[in-house]
Amino acid sequence: MARLLSVDYGKKRCGIAVTDPLQIIPGGLATVPTSELLTFLKDYTTREQVERIIVGEPKQPNGQPSENLPRVKAFVAQLRKTLPQIPVAFYDERFTSVLAHKAMIDGGLGRKARQDKALVDEISATIILQDYMNSKKI
Repeated sequence: MARLLSVDYGKKRCGIAVTDPLQIIPGGLATVPTSELLTFLKDYTTREQVERIIVGEPKQPNGQPSENLPRVKAFVAQLRKTLPQIPVAFYDERFTSVLAHKAMIDGGLGRKARQDKALVDEISATIILQDYMNSKKI
C-alpha cells in the first residue's frame, strides 16, 4: 500500500502529516513555508508512494467558506497539475487548530511550546488525516 498525506494549508506555512505505508497510523511529517510546499511534495512523492493527498478545506464554524479557501483552491489546482497521478481530496478542517492546542495541553507541553505555530500546523495536519481516515472506515 501507499501512504496517505495531508496538508494543513496556510498563508505563510503548511503542516504536513502522513500515514505509515499500511495506512494505520498518521503522524506529523513537517512544517514547510507555503512558498516551498509544491517542491517539498514533489520531492517527497518521488521518495515515497502516496496514494492520496488530503487538503484541509477551511470553513467558518457555521460551515461557510473561510477567507483562505480561494488560496487553498488555487494551491490544489497547481498540485493537480504538478502531481496528476495522485488524487487530491478536500476534508473539513474546522476546529483542527483548537484540537491541536488541546492535544498539546493534554500532552503536557508548556506554554512556550504551545506557541510554536509550526508545531500547531503539523498537529493540525495530523488531526485532518486522522479524521479523514476515521470517515473512511466501514
